[in-house]
Amino acid sequence: MPTDEGLDWAGKRVSAQRKLRGLSQQQLADAANVSKSLVKAVEQGRVPASAAFIASVSRALLTDAATLLSQPYLLDDQDGRSVHSVIPGLRREIASYRLPVDDKVQPRSYSDLSQAVAAVSKKRHAATLDTLGAELPGVLSEIRVAIEWANPSDRMKLYGLLAEAYAAAGQVVWKLGYPDLSSLTTERVEWAARKSGDPLAIAAADFYVAGELIAAAEWSGALRYLDDARHRIEDEARSGNEAALSMYGVLHLKSGLAAARAGDAVTSDSHLDEARDTASRVQPGSDYYRLAFDADSVAIWSVGLAVERLDGTEAVKRADGLRFRSSTPRERVGHHWIDLARAYQLHGNRERALSTLVVARRVAPQQARYHPQVRETLVTLAEHDRRRSESLAGMARWVGVKL
Repeated sequence: MPTDEGLDWAGKRVSAQRKLRGLSQQQLADAANVSKSLVKAVEQGRVPASAAFIASVSRALLTDAATLLSQPYLLDDQDGRSVHSVIPGLRREIASYRLPVDDKVQPRSYSDLSQAVAAVSKKRHAATLDTLGAELPGVLSEIRVAIEWANPSDRMKLYGLLAEAYAAAGQVVWKLGYPDLSSLTTERVEWAARKSGDPLAIAAADFYVAGELIAAAEWSGALRYLDDARHRIEDEARSGNEAALSMYGVLHLKSGLAAARAGDAVTSDSHLDEARDTASRVQPGSDYYRLAFDADSVAIWSVGLAVERLDGTEAVKRADGLRFRSSTPRERVGHHWIDLARAYQLHGNRERALSTLVVARRVAPQQARYHPQVRETLVTLAEHDRRRSESLAGMARWVGVKL
């Protein structure tokens, strides 16, 4: 197993927390409902600590995932300093959501603000976290002012824009490793969506709330929550409303994730099949409520869901021949390559795993650099690469992992 004093991986921190709690590997495995062999392999750096493993173990250890992952990753170079510099402004604006606004500020029209939110959402899909994070506080603040000035009918539409902008902020803080701030932002999304009176905006908020439940290892609760969310929009989806169909499908994908992390492959694949059927009735490139649901999205999720249940062979099989339209967001495509790298590592093809991480870096560099699964995959590759090839070492240096 890795012996370098400076080698950094989640399993090392799991081991330390376990020992502080006075637990054996078997006791931790029992409490987290995972196998002892998996605990041992992760602690030794032979198997990457998956998101499901981290969620289960952090719950059992009475700690949080960010502690075990050592998030946020504060990298001391120009990009690292720039990307994390957006957090204080976002934190202030998210905390100030109900403060009285400056009545001297003249907000733009609803049409102009809608275009501004569309622009930041485009940056969200591109995973340009620094520029997105820098623009969002001003956009959020201006929408709050506009709401104060608006008539009742326009106010509801503005709350819809506010929910979308909060969702973009949530993506920034989550990807940069601030889960508590992400949870707070999700509350803002839900609050603004309900103020909008739009059932589909509320369903989009349910998508993010379910994500919080999944991250906290509350998988059965997430499945029930998502079932209720789909039920509320089911009639509209059956009517053929494409926006409702897209929301219905993406909620099935989220259920597939909850089931996969719970280790229930049958239920996960059932939700995946429902999503695939729904996507056949949605135009390619659809992006209702910025959730980018279409056949490409389902294909990406199909690979990721197999990885989530540690079935690398099935994930590689599902990825075979997969191609993406130009309309598929870079954030989604980049995430696919991160998942596929994990799949190749689990499948035993370490060379392809590393080359695939390089692709993820090229497609969405900031997302790849701050994604915990990139780090975990690199550490497990280092365990097998005793000579630590220059390409592996270079990738590790870029993400801030000391090998």
